[in-house]
Amino acid sequence: MASPVRTTAEKVQSMWNGNKLSANANMFLLLFLFSWLSSATASVSYDHRAIIIDGQKRILISGSIHYPRSTPEMWPDLIQKAKDGGLDVIQTYVFWNGHEPSPGKYYFEDRYDLVKFIKLVQKAGLYVHLRIGPYVCAEWNFGGFPAWLKYVPGIEFRTDNEPFKAAMKTFTEKIVGMMKAERLFQTQGGPIILSQIENEYGPVEWTIGAPGKAYTNWTAQMALGLDTGVPWVMCKQEDAPDPIIDTCNGFYCENFTPNKKYKPKMWTEVWTGWYTEFGGAVPTRPAQDLAFSVARFIQNGGSFANYYMYHGGTNFDRTSGLFVATSYDYDAPLDEYGLPREPKWSHLKYLHKAIKLAEAALVATDPAVTSLGKSQEAHVFNSSSGCAAFLANYDTKYSSRVSFGNRQYKLPPWSISILPDCKTEVLNTGRVGQSPPVDMTPVNTTLSWQSYIEDAASSTDDNTVTLDGLYEQINITRDATDYLWYMTDITIGPNEEFLKNGSYPLLTIDSAGHALHVFINGQLSGTVYARLASPKLRFNDTVKLRAGINKLALLSIAVGLPNVGVHFETWNAGVLGPVTLKGLNSGTWDMSRWKWTYKTGMKGEALSLHTVKGSSSVEWVEGPLLAQKQPLTWYKSIFHAPPGNAPLALDMASMGKGQVWINGQSIGRHWPGYIAHGSCGNCSYAGTYTENKCRTNCGQPSQRWYHVPQSWLNQSENLLVAFEEWGGDPTKISLVARSYENLGQTLYNIEGGSNHLRLQL
Repeated sequence: MASPVRTTAEKVQSMWNGNKLSANANMFLLLFLFSWLSSATASVSYDHRAIIIDGQKRILISGSIHYPRSTPEMWPDLIQKAKDGGLDVIQTYVFWNGHEPSPGKYYFEDRYDLVKFIKLVQKAGLYVHLRIGPYVCAEWNFGGFPAWLKYVPGIEFRTDNEPFKAAMKTFTEKIVGMMKAERLFQTQGGPIILSQIENEYGPVEWTIGAPGKAYTNWTAQMALGLDTGVPWVMCKQEDAPDPIIDTCNGFYCENFTPNKKYKPKMWTEVWTGWYTEFGGAVPTRPAQDLAFSVARFIQNGGSFANYYMYHGGTNFDRTSGLFVATSYDYDAPLDEYGLPREPKWSHLKYLHKAIKLAEAALVATDPAVTSLGKSQEAHVFNSSSGCAAFLANYDTKYSSRVSFGNRQYKLPPWSISILPDCKTEVLNTGRVGQSPPVDMTPVNTTLSWQSYIEDAASSTDDNTVTLDGLYEQINITRDATDYLWYMTDITIGPNEEFLKNGSYPLLTIDSAGHALHVFINGQLSGTVYARLASPKLRFNDTVKLRAGINKLALLSIAVGLPNVGVHFETWNAGVLGPVTLKGLNSGTWDMSRWKWTYKTGMKGEALSLHTVKGSSSVEWVEGPLLAQKQPLTWYKSIFHAPPGNAPLALDMASMGKGQVWINGQSIGRHWPGYIAHGSCGNCSYAGTYTENKCRTNCGQPSQRWYHVPQSWLNQSENLLVAFEEWGGDPTKISLVARSYENLGQTLYNIEGGSNHLRLQL
């Protein structure tokens, strides 16, 4: 009996030969047949051992690259380096607040051109895992939710709440519809082999109980109803409803077990390092430990491992979450600038080659585990498809010599050797070369500065509103800016005792964060700021008041919105009080319920001083009049781009806190004046890793260098603008080029020969 495909083909051919249809109809039928044949053969499914693509079980190595954290000009090179590093899949979140900045108004251009990014991945011959969410966490502003979502009437985030579910469903349908229209799912001939709905929701569900469980079930059914043709996953979701796959995130996932025996063991986030917070030290993770964790996962039956991050990139503009630094380097195999971080990138590349040599045996059967000693064991995959073995030493201090298959193998501490044929060791995770030092070299570019000082806001300014009492910051600004002014008048009578004895009254201000300037009669009276661990703050100091009317102006400064937590839409920012004045004849005044005048943003923002047109709207000064170490100061410089294509950055070590732009493009928040705290020092790679284990930079700025994408520069004149909140010295800002010394050297020195040569054999 003829197959249905052949029968259909014969019918179409017969109609064509018989010339019974018009040319257009013939063409339509052929296109339909092409599509039908493709969908008949293209498929993604799974069993307990692996994801199955077009009937073939695969061990898949994946890496996270977030398209808005780099530029479209960088994407092809990042994707190619990921492929060269042995990746099969590129994983990315979808960033709701970037794509729908206001309700129903969508944006898919420039860094947010999701379709272009996916098609570039496809062009490189790689697959895509699309994590739609649309909650992403990701140390991204508001966890990826648009600020307007908070103000939908009756809404509660991520629970069994109808307004939230309606908004979430609408956006998810929008994204899936776009992917289908562009034929990007694998069953349509595209690269997307997996989708994700929600993100790390399990811990939230356990906290809120029944409404969380109901939301999980609704979310799963909603996603399945979209009919993508590829499997859905839910990470950190032990009760993921069938057929959705539950997956693991963490530094280690070797002991993770899916909630059903017929689901594959998947690791959606292999943490390659950790994010940097302003005021915190810089986390790193040794290449040996990272490789060990992946090899251990594979030897325990894992079949999909995704590095989070493979390229972390940059939190341009105001996209970083609460107190998260502008750099999202993450100690990833590709650094923030897109350069391979050695020896991590190469070590993982050869790990992937070793795993791929063993792939046929790995997907064919489950491992048999044999003890080789007190802290050593062998995981053997033996079937008609071949034999592969992983020899592990879990001792964190001592090497071990083990006997396996009538051969001797020496295993360094905390390492795994991979034997794709059960005989030949092609790689050991603990043997790795030295890390070449990073070089940030000043380029020969002169920066000549001009300055403009912005006055403290006044209640007589344009675009102000006066209200009774204190209002939450984001409720006023809708996150259009980091800045909100709170202003009121303090009237002091001539007979106040402090006017005679000089014992000024005590002003106390409680704020939900994140930083605060206090101005009295236009003069800065004090500054206080918080940190990620305790975002609330208190100003508590005496203030110099005079008889008559005193102008109190409070500049509240947000440093990103929260991106994680139960019902984080209820978290607040700004001055919420109480605000009290103590030391007056009549006792303590509670000013919280007074009339307050509000002004959103800075004057320079309204004038667009970061653009060429806007910068001509005010009078700038230079030379001996240049302002230095003054708060609320704008600086600008015109410079020529340096020759070459090396990645560039601004050295901002001399500045306090603010924002910086190149040719109108926001590089992000700068805060090098916030010195890193915590414990630092060299760490041993051996032993269980946590984000606090390996940290550097204590006593130095959390972030000194700020990425300047080459594609944002003109060959001749470039406008550099910095807004300084605290006070800094712009004359010491410099443009630097990033490189690694001896990049590309042989990084392996192993007994019996080089790792990469043995792998090539």
